Amino acid sequence: MPTLTKLITMKEASEHNTAEDCWVVIDGKVYDVSAYLDEHPGGDDVLLKATGKDATEEFEDAGHSKTARELMEEFCIGEIDEPPSPIPEMEIVSKKKQLPHKVLYFTKQYWVVPAAAVGLSVVVGFLYLKRK
Repeated sequence: MPTLTKLITMKEASEHNTAEDCWVVIDGKVYDVSAYLDEHPGGDDVLLKATGKDATEEFEDAGHSKTARELMEEFCIGEIDEPPSPIPEMEIVSKKKQLPHKVLYFTKQYWVVPAAAVGLSVVVGFLYLKRK
């Protein structure tokens, strides 16, 4: 297994995107797969489509075997120089609007209006029955 000594930028790796000169980036490592294009079981077009970007996700989705992963080390020529970009944290914004204090006070006292209506109905009903 060769030792990794060369640091390569993503821009530099993306410039090697032809069948004669094809570099692929997987898990932060750069692989020169030019000599392997004809032997790749998925065809050379799969590797050519993977140039110019980080192809880690595509590589993992394909479900490569342990043997394939070991074979890759023969083609490893370096590592990507830039650290991976951090995943931005999501900001949670509440869509609930703050109501004014007076409105909050009224909503806390929502039972007053129905209770008054019921009480008034009872009094009117009682007076009506008493008149009969």
